[in-house]
Amino acid sequence: MSDALKDAVGRYGIWSVGLRSEDPARQGELAEATAELEQLGYGAVWLGGNSSARNAVPLIEATSTLTVGTSIQSIWQHEPSDSAAAFADLDAAHPGRFVLGIGVSHAKMADQYRRPYSALVAHLDGLDAAGVPADRRLLAALGPKSLKLARDRAAGSIPYLVTAEHTAQAREALGEAPLLAPELMVVLETDPTRARTLARESLAVYLGLPNYTNNFLRLGFTEADLEDGGSDRLIDALFAWGDESSIRARIDTFLEAGADHVALQVVDGEPRDTLPREAWRRLASLLA
Repeated sequence: MSDALKDAVGRYGIWSVGLRSEDPARQGELAEATAELEQLGYGAVWLGGNSSARNAVPLIEATSTLTVGTSIQSIWQHEPSDSAAAFADLDAAHPGRFVLGIGVSHAKMADQYRRPYSALVAHLDGLDAAGVPADRRLLAALGPKSLKLARDRAAGSIPYLVTAEHTAQAREALGEAPLLAPELMVVLETDPTRARTLARESLAVYLGLPNYTNNFLRLGFTEADLEDGGSDRLIDALFAWGDESSIRARIDTFLEAGADHVALQVVDGEPRDTLPREAWRRLASLLA
């Protein structure tokens, strides 16, 4: 199934919090935007936040081939049996169009956060028992142990806020067959000061989450790189910014490092639940 999943998601997708909105007044806007993403050639949409199959339904109904995945569904806030029931209903109506991306989230976001690796293993056991196929689920894996779990008990990994160097390490840990689909933030801004300012505004919340900062340290960054909103070195490794050729080259480094697919998140200083449709069009053009 890994090859089929790789074909389904294609090379590029869009990562968005806005597309998971449950506001009834926005459903027409979301459907229209998702249909355009499919027309622009993106193979997948990844729903940010603690998303679920319910959030994917209107987007899948508005399109004909687009894959929709959760990025991620928190294991602390969804029971495996409930996830399996929602998966089965959606897959029966639209076979092969939905992928369940799960992860352990963060201690600051889940009061019950304890022994995350063991909890993730238990959650996967629950999904197995409830009938969610391993080849239709992905793990938000960062560290070595979770990457091996993504290799052995899922279709691959959807790591968030990583570098091309992490992608190379993840590919080695996963092997060739599993899907590797890192998220990459993109700032369509050529002025270095403005681009890095926007990047730092977006990065700020993540610098308070040890799962990410520990990963940065494993990759060779120092505590100094994490101070004052992040060093230029850290910013430039985590974000694609500059003119269109520079952004395309940065995206390509992830593919060259072993990514099968790159999930692009636009960073423009606007609230995260907005839909940056013009930026999505610009990205599609430079990726064509």
